[in-house]
Amino acid sequence: MSLPTASQTAGPYWHLIDFPEWADLTRAGGPNAGVAGERIILTGTVTDGDGAPCADAMIELWQAGPDGAYEAGFHGFGRCATDEAGRFRFATLKPGPVPGPGNSLQAPHITLAIFARGLMHHLTTRAYFAAEPLNEADPILALVPEARRGTLLAQPVAPGHWNLDIRLQGADETVFLDI
Repeated sequence: MSLPTASQTAGPYWHLIDFPEWADLTRAGGPNAGVAGERIILTGTVTDGDGAPCADAMIELWQAGPDGAYEAGFHGFGRCATDEAGRFRFATLKPGPVPGPGNSLQAPHITLAIFARGLMHHLTTRAYFAAEPLNEADPILALVPEARRGTLLAQPVAPGHWNLDIRLQGADETVFLDI
């Protein structure tokens, strides 16, 4: 009689694929050197269902460029491991609006993939910018129940600095997308 295989993650091994410079999409000599746009900082904290910080998570960032294009000379990928307090930090350029389903226009947003212990598959969410006028008509954000949309809205901390905390489960769980 064979025994069933345990269902668990194999890792995390982020230290093997963590390149801290990838968290700064605006770094001198990087792939976006010379790209014009509004420089922003996106920070947040990843917490588990009990509210404890996830000190061994990794966040990947995917975004369009300031012009709303995914290929027009802007490298819109970054990666950042969380620190001991579950915090992450990206330096990037604020994305522009992008085409959506049909002839719609999506509000500026950043797609985030979360990798963490206990997850067999990464989770995907978005960071929209609070008070962005295009949020009202965004076709993807409109699919999220109004009471839960706040979990996708990065809040301004200071000029050019936005914060989005990510709760993996429980009360105030972040809305995750099935992609």
